[in-house]
Amino acid sequence: MNVQANDLSRYHEMISDLFKQPATAQEWDQYKLSEQQVRFFNENGYLSNIKLLEPWQVDILNEELAVSTEPGYPGHELFYEFHSNESADPNAVLLHALGAWRVTRGFHDVLWNPAFVMAASQLLGNSPIRFWHDQLFCKPAKHGGVVAWHQDYSYWTRTVDMAHLTCWTGLDDASVENGCLYYVPGSHNWGLLEKPEIAGEMDGLMDFLTEEQKAEFKPVPIEMKRGYATFHHPLMVHGSYENRSERSRRAFVLNVFKDGTISDTNDELLAGVPVIAKGEKMQGRFFPLLYSGDH
Repeated sequence: MNVQANDLSRYHEMISDLFKQPATAQEWDQYKLSEQQVRFFNENGYLSNIKLLEPWQVDILNEELAVSTEPGYPGHELFYEFHSNESADPNAVLLHALGAWRVTRGFHDVLWNPAFVMAASQLLGNSPIRFWHDQLFCKPAKHGGVVAWHQDYSYWTRTVDMAHLTCWTGLDDASVENGCLYYVPGSHNWGLLEKPEIAGEMDGLMDFLTEEQKAEFKPVPIEMKRGYATFHHPLMVHGSYENRSERSRRAFVLNVFKDGTISDTNDELLAGVPVIAKGEKMQGRFFPLLYSGDH
């Protein structure tokens, strides 16, 4: 089997029946966030409980997740990164992978989900948006690990200007008990902080905070039903605690940026992806335009 021929990064449109492409401006309008929602995001650095998937769509994605993360799955080498456990501790497991959009049809098509691209464009100032990369984050029941406090952009400074956005979508109900996401409201105004090990000590970031920031460090849990998403600013401080519950906590993350973002390195931006020279626009096969805003 020629696995390379099935690299889904070749397709810059939906290739399954998971979503219906809106045909009119009116059909697009049903996905628009309200002015109040956009204002909340700008003030607090996040916006939660946005429905992106129906239960049947979640079921399909969970089936794809189970199959595609098995070591022998055809196309497994298409992941940019794949860590069956990014933690060194077998009692604190965190499956973390980048590149699922290249591997299965459903995880490919979630990039073009109309509800996702419309909200993402609005939260980036009604801009055209391009894909950066995806992530899978899975914490098994009873021994799921932490994701340490961090800011996403601290890992992304190889792209400028900072005009990025993260969308975390639950494939299980997410609760305090099974390791849901936590945000520190307002921390998107703290500027760029040092970056900790993502699966390291939960509180590693605290060493880099001022006394004032420590006083403002008041995390809130983001509990959501599966199929619902939360968006956050690239400087939002966030993390999640271990899962000791009887339920798994599976999720995928879509990261995007405004069209016009440029490369700030002459090194690989993602493993195996052709170099985009420093100062050149982020575009091409691996960074497709998801939404032009012409609706």
